[in-house]
Amino acid sequence: MFAAMGMWLGPMLWAQLFPGDWFVFLVVGFFGLVIATVVFSGMRYIPNNRVGIVETLWSPKGSVPEGRMMALLGEAGFQADLLRGGVHFGLWAWQYRIHRVNLVTVPQGKIGYVYARDGEPLEPSQTLGRVAGCNNFQDARAFLVGDVVTGPGEETLPLGQRGRQRMILREGVYAINLALFVVITEDAAYRLEFQGRRELETIVGWQNELKASNGFNPVVIGAPIQAPDPIHPERQITVDSLGIVTVQDGPSLGPGEIIAPAVGTRREDKHFHNNYQDPEAFLAAGGHRGRQYVPLTDGTYFINRWFASVEVVPKTVVPIGFVGVVVSYYGRTGQDISGTGFRHGERVAEGERGVLERPLGPGKYGFNPYAGSIVMVPTTNFVLHWVTGRTETHRYDESLRSIDLVTKDAYEPTLPLSVVVHIDYQKAPNVIQRFGDVKKLITQTLDPMLSAFFRDVAHKRTMLQLLQDRDDIQREARETLSARFGQFDIECVDVLIGKPDTAEAGGKIETLLEQLRQRQLSVEQIETYQRQRAAAETLQTLNDAQAQATMQTSLTNSKVQIQIVENQGEAELAKTRKAAEADLARAQKMAQQMVVTAQAELDRSRKQAEQMVVLAQAEAEQRTLAGKGEASKIAQIGLSEASVLLRKVQSFSDPRLYALTQIANQLANSNQPLVPQRVFMAGTSGHSSNGDSQHGSDSSAQGLFGLLISLMVAEKSGFGVAEADAEGTKSLEEYAEKMTREAMAVPAPTTPNGVTNAKPDAS
Repeated sequence: MFAAMGMWLGPMLWAQLFPGDWFVFLVVGFFGLVIATVVFSGMRYIPNNRVGIVETLWSPKGSVPEGRMMALLGEAGFQADLLRGGVHFGLWAWQYRIHRVNLVTVPQGKIGYVYARDGEPLEPSQTLGRVAGCNNFQDARAFLVGDVVTGPGEETLPLGQRGRQRMILREGVYAINLALFVVITEDAAYRLEFQGRRELETIVGWQNELKASNGFNPVVIGAPIQAPDPIHPERQITVDSLGIVTVQDGPSLGPGEIIAPAVGTRREDKHFHNNYQDPEAFLAAGGHRGRQYVPLTDGTYFINRWFASVEVVPKTVVPIGFVGVVVSYYGRTGQDISGTGFRHGERVAEGERGVLERPLGPGKYGFNPYAGSIVMVPTTNFVLHWVTGRTETHRYDESLRSIDLVTKDAYEPTLPLSVVVHIDYQKAPNVIQRFGDVKKLITQTLDPMLSAFFRDVAHKRTMLQLLQDRDDIQREARETLSARFGQFDIECVDVLIGKPDTAEAGGKIETLLEQLRQRQLSVEQIETYQRQRAAAETLQTLNDAQAQATMQTSLTNSKVQIQIVENQGEAELAKTRKAAEADLARAQKMAQQMVVTAQAELDRSRKQAEQMVVLAQAEAEQRTLAGKGEASKIAQIGLSEASVLLRKVQSFSDPRLYALTQIANQLANSNQPLVPQRVFMAGTSGHSSNGDSQHGSDSSAQGLFGLLISLMVAEKSGFGVAEADAEGTKSLEEYAEKMTREAMAVPAPTTPNGVTNAKPDAS
């Protein structure tokens, strides 16, 4: 009040004393008075978007105690309490220095990290300062003194510790004493600068480390990431993510432990830490530093990266057709449940260390890869190729090669083969327990077993037997290997043998195979020709059937006509059998020819030839019979005339009389005069210039008259004409009798084949 009255009355009094420049002096006096008031009243103004950090330059209470930096009881130094926005008095400039700093702002969806310059020291095993009840570091006194309780009947929260803090700041604006705390965000580092450049470099280093680990952002688990295919590692697949947590604070793991056990994971637990988001609850539940067994599944987590780092890994996918055998690195030492007879490692129950008894079926699992490994075992049939340069997509057989053999006859082929294998999903842990993985099973057991078996087979067989006995060898291999595979908890489904081959082209095996090919080609050609012949016969039958079907009407008519002709022929044959056997045979042949013509051209030609033969024989027989008849006729006529003439001569008892009678008859009937009108005489030895006339005259002289003269001379001379003629006549009579019998004999009938049936001679 007095100050205000002084401010009002002072200028008026000054104007009375100095009336000339009273206004100037009035203004100067007013401002001087204001300044004096501000100075002497210790007034300080803090904007509402800033806070004031009070630094006491001197104090009657002395300096802060040893080991402290912040003044809690009015000592000289930085005060724990802040000045908020507004006007404050009693903060004289000669005693207090006010540091006006901005409010701390953590952006939306970000995380802020805090470093405390003062507080209780960290314990030797601690990495971060424990959480204190300080209203998110806005109550520095509570952080240092710890006089805040959580509720009635509850213990006082522990004092804050200097160093990096376990508690983080979520998004928002905070009024924090930056003399005590350094707040690091993604965009800025809030601090009161008084420790020089070295502190700044440290803070910037922390900020860069947090940026590199994406520490200013919450952890997002479940986003798809690229991961190697568990079956084909050279390929990439898209899988949901999983978070593996490594805690940097807390007690260390015990000897022999590599994975920290799960603690406070259930909501009903007293110290439920909500997936490592509450470090104090995690440590209170007995959590240890190190890699944690329980991973982070899908969700968003605000985790202090100074307290726990998170490694994002893909979830484990067990494809269809496989099971995942779990080899656990975590848990207590288990009791072997595989039995005393199985001496290939331990098979344990869930939660124990070793090969778990139950494999993982097809699906997706949030499996911690640092707590164990999952070995994929195929449960469907898969093929292994012992073929050089060939492998399946599962790559189990990429190191397998064709088996080198030596046969009984010293051939050295290589045998390619394929084996179909099946593993029972319930026996998959046994296989992994025994061999480690499927590839070791193949390379260390199946490969030498199969190689030895087929080499033994080859030693007992020649190369040709090895080629020809393929089915028997496959059957033997299937039976033998099935029994052997069963001893290792796997099943041999089938064994498939390829063609033995040699490394060099054109070797001995190729020569042998070429000989076999030629031999088989000959067999195949024989069979081909037989089949072609059968096909030709079938085709001929088909053509005959088609021709028969096409000509069915004509064939029917022909058959009717044949039947008609046959009936007519039979009727005609019945009528004229004895008179026309040749015609009947010809008709029968013609009828047969017509039937055969309808059936086949070949038969028709044959029948035509037979018909021509029969006709020729019939015609020849006909001509023969006609000639014999004509000859017989002429012979009968001649014989008859000779017989008559002979009887006439015999009736005269002397042939000469008969001759004279004939001459007389001829002369009586002749027109020639009995007495010639001219007579020419000539000697027998005479010659004329005309030889013909001479010869004719001699012949005339020797005519009938000469004959009569000769007969008379012969009779007178005693020559026996009658006796001589009697012998000739007898011979003539015998011959006449023989010719008569032959002429009267009936000729024998001729068969259709041209054979004459001879009859016995009646004589």
